[in-house]
Amino acid sequence: MSISQAPPGTPSPDISVESRAENVPPELESLVPASARRARVPRWLRRALGLVLLLAVWQLLSATGALPSDVLAPPGRIVRVAGDLVADGSLPSAMATSLQRVAVGLLIGALVGTGLALVSGLFRIGEDLVDPALQMLRTVPFVGLIPLFIIWFGIGEAPKTAIIALGVTFPLYLNIYAGIRGVDARLIEAGESLGLSRRGLVRHVVLPGALPGAMTGLRFSLGIAWLALVFAEQINADTGIGFLMVQARDFLRTDVIVVCLIVYAFLGLLADFVVRSLERLLLRWRPTFTGR
Repeated sequence: MSISQAPPGTPSPDISVESRAENVPPELESLVPASARRARVPRWLRRALGLVLLLAVWQLLSATGALPSDVLAPPGRIVRVAGDLVADGSLPSAMATSLQRVAVGLLIGALVGTGLALVSGLFRIGEDLVDPALQMLRTVPFVGLIPLFIIWFGIGEAPKTAIIALGVTFPLYLNIYAGIRGVDARLIEAGESLGLSRRGLVRHVVLPGALPGAMTGLRFSLGIAWLALVFAEQINADTGIGFLMVQARDFLRTDVIVVCLIVYAFLGLLADFVVRSLERLLLRWRPTFTGR
């Protein structure tokens, strides 16, 4: 019997085309469909292809003069400027300052948001006291509070940290609160039938069930933290990535501005990667759909 034939009625194994292609011996590769062979292209290479094409189009437009350098500097010049900023130490120093601001604001916002979500999610009286006020405050754009923060905290580090913490608090609160209230009631009943106390239910059922929502909220919070940092570092900052951008704006240096934006994006992606790795570690018990 040839390899392409199978007895009638034989069930096909539940193996994807991609995994079958990966397990085929070299001498039989010619029998594998072309679509399966294309699927063996490394995923990181496919994900990087869009970025490479974007850079190629950008460089082509700059080289032909369709995109003037005073509007947007070409990629080669941006790379050279980034190297100069790293060599003189200004970019590493600015990154360290911005990372410190985000870390402090994220820590404060996470503590406040998590604490309020636990109070509101676990206790009905807590929900009645906390949730209405937070639902009202979250509709106020946190950027619009910058003038008040300057009046209250001055123009030092305090208003910068406060604006980041405020931006972090609400998405974390909403996702943890929704995660707690979204725990399946049948799991609660099962825990009660096993004799778990209220504290045991919270520890072994409610909090693990709310963990996926908490990780989602943390990812949202990280994105908002970097957005808040951009605004916060416009408040009389003398260090940080935002300070470099303000200086570059005054001197019409689009290359420096793009370098700063790339650094913002890189730091944001790095933080998101850390959270996603933590999510995979903490949520290994939860089967998820990974795409086809």
